[in-house]
Amino acid sequence: MHFALFYEYVPDVVERRKPFREAHLALLRRLHREGRLLHAGTYQPVDGALLVFRVGSAAEVEAFVKADPYLQNGLVSSWRIREWTVVVGG
Repeated sequence: MHFALFYEYVPDVVERRKPFREAHLALLRRLHREGRLLHAGTYQPVDGALLVFRVGSAAEVEAFVKADPYLQNGLVSSWRIREWTVVVGG
């Protein structure tokens, strides 16, 4: 199953994320190596992000959110998970 995770960031995220960025990226890289995270990136301007997961349930995506240093340190103002039906591609 595929899931899209939508993040909305606080206005000053680019400056505030610096102490937490490497831990956040390390978590993303691990999930990508495991094949559970397909894509992750920010919008331009950097006011949010989109992450695409291939996992068994939305609960796995929610577990990522709760473990994410960005959420834990107040950089994410809101988030939502949507199941995504892939029609073309992997």
